[in-house]
Amino acid sequence: MLNTALNLLKSKLKRTIVFVLALYLMIGSALYFFQEKLLFLPTTLPQDYSYKFAHKFEEYFLSTKDGARINALYFEAENPKGTIFYLHGNAGDLQRWGNIVSYLVNWNYNVYIMDYRTYGKSFGELSEANMYDDTQMCYEHLKMLTNSEEIIVFGRSLGTGLATHISAKNNPKKLVLETPYLNIADVAKHRFPIFPVKRLLKYQFPSDKYIAEVSCSVAIFHGTSDLVVPYESGKKLYDLTNKANSILITIDEGEHNNLIEFTEYQENLKSFLEQ
Repeated sequence: MLNTALNLLKSKLKRTIVFVLALYLMIGSALYFFQEKLLFLPTTLPQDYSYKFAHKFEEYFLSTKDGARINALYFEAENPKGTIFYLHGNAGDLQRWGNIVSYLVNWNYNVYIMDYRTYGKSFGELSEANMYDDTQMCYEHLKMLTNSEEIIVFGRSLGTGLATHISAKNNPKKLVLETPYLNIADVAKHRFPIFPVKRLLKYQFPSDKYIAEVSCSVAIFHGTSDLVVPYESGKKLYDLTNKANSILITIDEGEHNNLIEFTEYQENLKSFLEQ
């Protein structure tokens, strides 16, 4: 009778182990094959969609060497203090982000903003290398529209990886990073600690690698209650910057999408931009 009970227990334990391993492999496979669905949350727009904004703007379409097309907007302030090249987060399209950046235009900054491939009216094969190339193409385009010495690169969330890279490869006046990450693997490890995420990821966006090559002044803004990109990830990135030329503004209880609501954010960002 005891042997029967032990055999039943062993059989149940084996089934449990097999189930757990199968579940682990299934989730791991999903992370690999569907990671773009987790990382990128685009909305698309018809090619003839007419943007509606309170501020004056011009719309551009830039063609890439591989046949893709990038849609960009350029908002012009009445009395511009400078020009911001804004690299947006992972969700939405230019209609949404054009409204989000309106506060920067209200502060008298021109704002140039692009939609990544598969977002809005932009199309083409999405990859990390292509995103770097598209960002550089748009940066070169912006230099034709404004004084290149006045360009301030501004990255938000996903866009901070692109902003750090473009700032390392060029010479912008300043770099602003809002809710940045050390690299994508660092964020993924926080969410999926039991998986070998570094091996599974197709996208790396290694800001930790490129931040050391950034020569301009850097301002990092991060909230302590950010549940999307942990504050600790942004803090680790700040620790790799040139401290003599960078600042970290910690917004107590700030979340991922509401830093603009904090006076501390507004005052410090205005001060940094105007320096």
